[in-house]
Order: sequence, then structure tokens, then C-alpha cells
Amino acid sequence: MNALDISIRPAQADDIAIILGFIRQLADYERLSHEVVADEASIHEHLFGKDVVAGALLAELNGVPRGFALYFRSFSTFLGRPGIYLEDLFVDPEYRSRGIGRALLRSLAKLVVERGYGRLEWAVLDWNEPAIDFYARLGAEPLTGWTVNRVTGAALERLAE
Repeated sequence: MNALDISIRPAQADDIAIILGFIRQLADYERLSHEVVADEASIHEHLFGKDVVAGALLAELNGVPRGFALYFRSFSTFLGRPGIYLEDLFVDPEYRSRGIGRALLRSLAKLVVERGYGRLEWAVLDWNEPAIDFYARLGAEPLTGWTVNRVTGAALERLAE
């Protein structure tokens, strides 16, 4: 297979089951399946509903979805410009190393450039060496000196009081 067999397209509302399937496969790979509470209704609401907050691209190989990228717009106060934050990138394991991940990232980079945004960024688990190596080959630079913080669930509710 070569890159000519790969097509990237924006996800449509009728792709929700595919998107959720990729999310669940990614969570399984990342050993985080227990954290997935998303369902088709929540994915539809936030990707295709009244208040769209994220977008998704599907990668198809010979017309069959084999990977996806889910992203949302971010903002850099230092650059004074928006960017795209890649929340999830996943390619079916049996179709990796065929250019699908590269094609998805290239499509996102094109969106960033076309929109005049300042950057494309994402996080990767520190144990995921294959992904880290892949991103480095594409020119991505890991940010050192930063720690990601998150507040969810009961802690979020307490903070909001």
C-alpha cells in the first residue's frame, strides 16, 4: 500500500459509531478503557450538534475507515493566534506504518496553515515510544518542563463551589 490509497475526509454525523469505536480502541491501547464514558449521543452533540466544539478527520484506506484524528481549536496567548489541539490520533494496529497517521497529521497541519493559526500540538503518554518516535520523525518537538494538570469529577465539582 502507498499513500495514494489513503484518503482523508472530515467526519460526518453518520460516522459517529466509527468515531466512538476508534476512541474505544485508542483507550484500550492506552490502558484507559475504564475512563471512557462517551457515547454516541455525546459525540454527536459536540461534533455535529448546536454547539460544535471539536472536529474529526477519518482516514480511509480503499474506502474503509482505518484511522481518525479528533481535534479542537485552542489559543496561544504568547502567539496571539489560535491553534489546533489534537486530542486523539489512532490508526488500526494492523494498518500502521502505511502512511495513515502521517496523512492525518499532514491534513491537520494544512488546516492550521490555511486558517492562519500558529501551531498544532498534542500530548503523548510518556511510555508510548512508538508514537514518540513517529512524532519525532515528523519534526515534532516534545515540550520539557511542563506538567499537564487536570481537574475532573468530584474535584471539579468542589472547585466550582
